[in-house]
Amino acid sequence: MIRRPGYGDHLAATVDPGIRERQESISAPPGFADAIAWLAPLTNGQHHWHVTFSVASRDDSAATAEKLGAVLISSEDTEWAKTALIRDPQGAELTLSQFTPPSP
Repeated sequence: MIRRPGYGDHLAATVDPGIRERQESISAPPGFADAIAWLAPLTNGQHHWHVTFSVASRDDSAATAEKLGAVLISSEDTEWAKTALIRDPQGAELTLSQFTPPSP
């Protein structure tokens, strides 16, 4: 996890006033609100950039992307997120991620 100290404070003061309480209620690790990026292990042996966008609704965002010419490659529901891998009309791949923490 790559963190930008103060980012969670910025989110709480602007677009996400309940961020700290929401993350505390699911026992998110310390500093999680300041996270701006994560490093993940290679899955196919080729180094590359991959961008993940946090969205309110994976399904709505994927549908909008498809209407605009993107192709849905795959989707997955995990304990913490609903994700969709899409390819834009120029061939770039990106992930849409909806945060869905488990119920307490």
